[in-house]
Amino acid sequence: MSQVDDLGLPPGLRDEYLQGARDQLGGIAELAERLIDVGDDAAAIEELRREAHKLRGSAGSFGFAQASVVAAELEDAAKQWLTQPADGVAARGAAARGFVRRLAAALFTKQASAPVVPPAPDAPPTAHDPSPGDTPEVIVVEDDAALADLLTFGLEARGYRFIHYRNGRDALTALRALDTRGAQPLLLLDVDLPALDGYSIFEALQKDCPGKFRVVFTTVHGSEAEQLRGLEAGAIDYMVKPMSLRVALEKIRRWVGR
Repeated sequence: MSQVDDLGLPPGLRDEYLQGARDQLGGIAELAERLIDVGDDAAAIEELRREAHKLRGSAGSFGFAQASVVAAELEDAAKQWLTQPADGVAARGAAARGFVRRLAAALFTKQASAPVVPPAPDAPPTAHDPSPGDTPEVIVVEDDAALADLLTFGLEARGYRFIHYRNGRDALTALRALDTRGAQPLLLLDVDLPALDGYSIFEALQKDCPGKFRVVFTTVHGSEAEQLRGLEAGAIDYMVKPMSLRVALEKIRRWVGR
């Protein structure tokens, strides 16, 4: 007789469901971004409703009861948006983002399910799961508040452990001291940063702790010469801004390995 867990599920089935839910929530996150741009996108809202309905029906069966509750709230909200006039729709994208963050908390993390409030420019670094001893899978060093919010929102929706820094000098100090416990986190490193630029950070890390991070440069400078400069320095890849959230998350999935 095969073993089952405390929910009566065969070994590995819950983890398999969670991986599928991660992909599903990533798709919901992309729909939320569409509503950020166009709040009355009826096709996006209908797809959002369908995806929320599917998650509502499945999550509880695999032990994620709170995720089912939040998905039901999102489904109801989408139904209302489909019947409401187009006036006053600017907040729909933000509301959808809030639902995604609550779903991510219910499915993947130990954090509270309250919405994440973007930090002030001089606030300390933020982390997706601040539990002691956790090693981040992804580190974002980005001073553009809008882009940082987009990237960290996508990472949160996919259930990654991450840290975000907004200042080059502060990031270097923290990265030198970070105990990666033998892991090799992905470092998304902006080239143009206040206090200390990305190339200088990379050179310092290569000198002080070579191989500690897998580095991908991000920048608006997408010329061939600029990209070659980053790759020849030792980065594993280069992402040019502006970037698609869907493409960025797919690349991160490949770089991180999940």
